[in-house]
Amino acid sequence: MPELPEVEALAGYLRQRAVGRRVDRLEIAAISALKTYEPAPTAVAGRAVVDASRHGKFLDVLFEGDLHLVVHLARAGWLHYREAFPATTPLRPGKGPIALRVRLDDGSGFDLTEAGTQKKLAAYLVTEVAEVPGVAKLGPDALAADLPTFAERLRSRRGQVKGVLTDQSVLSGVGNAYSDEILHAAKLSPFAITDRLTDAQIATLHAATRQVLGDAVERSLGQRAAELKGEKRSGLKVHARTGLPCPVCGDTVREVSFADSSLQYCPTCQTGGKPLADRRLSRLVR
Repeated sequence: MPELPEVEALAGYLRQRAVGRRVDRLEIAAISALKTYEPAPTAVAGRAVVDASRHGKFLDVLFEGDLHLVVHLARAGWLHYREAFPATTPLRPGKGPIALRVRLDDGSGFDLTEAGTQKKLAAYLVTEVAEVPGVAKLGPDALAADLPTFAERLRSRRGQVKGVLTDQSVLSGVGNAYSDEILHAAKLSPFAITDRLTDAQIATLHAATRQVLGDAVERSLGQRAAELKGEKRSGLKVHARTGLPCPVCGDTVREVSFADSSLQYCPTCQTGGKPLADRRLSRLVR
């Protein structure tokens, strides 16, 4: 799933390449992906791209006249920028992975695509970003939150720190991958309970959040959209590295699996050398 660093990099790439170009047309291939009906997609035609930014993990493309295309890429969505499209034939609804296409006046543009069968990519065409339900519920940006804000938000929700850190209403921008990386850097068990964390642990977690996300943003900015996934994988130390040695201590990275997700951690770095039981209702290491 694209998280804060990748969405920030996608927004940066669009600022460099698309800002100033006018939209030739907006095409919808996956009707279910567009969650709004007013304004209509035709309202974008002829408008210039003014800016691109993000709100948590939401990408926001701003067109002149204060019209926003806000996109949540979900688990399998991505943005592909095209210097030129192979044909001017309109997209055929329901065919292939493309959900939405924006054609610009110089022949370039971008596709929003989604792999797999679980189609959860969501696009909103709105005049106010707060009209997007997911954006309206976002907590403070995880990279921008200062220590007092971070501590207050984390302690506002009692639960396992992994789940609280990825709750977008608590702090926005962190997903499954970077939460594993942040907790590894902070040397915390993913199942530590938030209201039992000491002030020192909260401060360490805040510093790790800023370091992990900041480093990932720095690595990602300037990369082409097609290169970002590889860049993300190359920077991971525990996430998606089950069975490999921890690059910090050399212990074997382990995994806990759930119904539709999993987490990875290093026992030596994070749980005092004790492996976590790989089932949700087990007695867990704190």
